[in-house]
Amino acid sequence: MRPSTFSIAALDRSTGEFGVAVASKFLAVGSAVPWAKAGVGAIATQAWANLSYGPNGLAMLEQGIAAEEVVRRLTEEDNDREHRQLGIVDRSGNAAAWTGKECFNWAGHRTGNGFTCQGNILVAAAVVDAMATSFERTTGPLPERLVTALEAGQAEGGDSRGQQSAAISVVKEKGSYGGFIDRYIDLRVDDHSTPIVELRKLLEMHRLYFGTTEPANLTRLAGNVAKEVQETLTRLGYYRGEITGVYDLKTKDAFRKFCSVENFEERWREDHFVDREILNFMRSRYKAS
Repeated sequence: MRPSTFSIAALDRSTGEFGVAVASKFLAVGSAVPWAKAGVGAIATQAWANLSYGPNGLAMLEQGIAAEEVVRRLTEEDNDREHRQLGIVDRSGNAAAWTGKECFNWAGHRTGNGFTCQGNILVAAAVVDAMATSFERTTGPLPERLVTALEAGQAEGGDSRGQQSAAISVVKEKGSYGGFIDRYIDLRVDDHSTPIVELRKLLEMHRLYFGTTEPANLTRLAGNVAKEVQETLTRLGYYRGEITGVYDLKTKDAFRKFCSVENFEERWREDHFVDREILNFMRSRYKAS
């Protein structure tokens, strides 16, 4: 059965990030639709999806071939192109799309400056229009704008068959955990009654655990703050010592162990400052009863 799907592929010119967000009445849509490579481009392949469009299209984009020409070449060589749907954004922000004549209604696409939205078996054209309008009017980080576009599409009815899965993939140079590869955001909800809602939650969790610490969000670990950390670490079994309000080596070692267990390595600091996101997490999850 063909996946009924709506998606957005986009470039954030200010950061160089490429991303694809998608939702569908289809199991694990994130395993099929989104393709992206840092410095190269983003591709969404759907309807009766030809997954080879992903790697083959990225290879062409990497050669500097423009999005419109990549769409032409991919579909021209495909005898079943009228059953395919495709959206591409290249490194210059050019966007191009294809909706085959045999895609089930409603099916269509809308391209704009640095983005393309496409969908098939949707309630109406309003789904794609709402996604495009949302992306054009919102500001902020690309991942949040992509999920907001999905939410706007779903608010207009989304997939006419219902909901099942959603995903977001965003790439940038050295964007991964530890900075080793370009996979910046890679989140999937494979089977859920409200997948876009869950995807938003996952993105918020990703920001909490792997977000960059802003200098303005730092608090010195001293006095009452250090005392609060010691008290919490004592309740959790990480710290066995006096509650002094002094951030000494024993407290620091206990705090490091806590941050490692809770996956806060990206926010951990070796100095006498702490990211307030960690403090807020401790207060909300481990506050005294």
